[in-house]
Amino acid sequence: MRADRLLQIMMLLQTRGGMTTRELAARLEVSERTIHRDMEALSTAGVPVYAERGSAGGWRLMEGYRADWAGLHKDELLALLAAEPHRHLTDLGFGDAYEAAVLKVLASLSPSLRRDADYMRQRVYVDAAGWHQNVEELPWLSLLQEAVWEDRKLQLLYASGRDSAASERVVSPLGLVLKGSLWYLVASGVEQEPRTYRVSRIKDASILDEPVVRPDHFNLAAYWQRSVDLFRSGLPHYAAQALVHPSVSTRLEMTRFVRVAAWHEEHEEATCSAKANVPVVWRKADLAFNTLSSACEILLGFGTMVRVLEPLELCEALLEAANNITSMYSGK
Repeated sequence: MRADRLLQIMMLLQTRGGMTTRELAARLEVSERTIHRDMEALSTAGVPVYAERGSAGGWRLMEGYRADWAGLHKDELLALLAAEPHRHLTDLGFGDAYEAAVLKVLASLSPSLRRDADYMRQRVYVDAAGWHQNVEELPWLSLLQEAVWEDRKLQLLYASGRDSAASERVVSPLGLVLKGSLWYLVASGVEQEPRTYRVSRIKDASILDEPVVRPDHFNLAAYWQRSVDLFRSGLPHYAAQALVHPSVSTRLEMTRFVRVAAWHEEHEEATCSAKANVPVVWRKADLAFNTLSSACEILLGFGTMVRVLEPLELCEALLEAANNITSMYSGK
């Protein structure tokens, strides 16, 4: 992996003083061209690496430069140690590397800082995974990652939909994006405009020798944000207003395919308690669904704990569904 290779280059230059392109390529088992690209990446990242000509020349780090943890403040170190590796580190093969890095950081700390780090890790645990996880097969992710790292084109066999037939296409990979638990490949095709491909829908893939020419000023994060905004703006939207029993308000907020757009300050009292004549305060909410049928299906799962106020067609759809359920079981 390129990130690991860049760290190895820095450590080799720091310990040996200097190495030639050929020596680095042989040591790291990559091409000399790859070493030149890595040196350019290190320089862009602010690492003072330079080439020295002559028989005793080679790549060197500026005299006095050291990659050291000593420059990190206590809070910065604790922030690095706050969480377990996220899903993307495991998928990209960095899970073990993360654990090894944490051990190295802990070993480099003073006894007092090590106690602080252990204190925090025993009291704060960050689980970045959502409740609704989609487990997808990703047999081609490592190959896609290699193509992205090496800036080489890909030949894909890709199915654009779940039931669509797969078709061949040649793309220029620009980056990988993890959205929740789903991986996406951002790549440009013959039309040169970047597009998004769901990694789990790739049926076959191979790396080509042809290099990728990245678009000028392309920014992966900015492209993805624009794509997300465009996708959301194109989603169907169905609005409703309802009274929500307080016992299910949190569950409603966590339910997929419905969004609580707003909770209103005004409340309405209704008798709905195990104890007779005990008023319960229901909350009025503006809800956003995808469609009428989706709204009906979701709200039926809340039974009498959510009472729709508007629109009328949703009230009628819920009444019809309830009558159909009653009729289905009345003959049993």
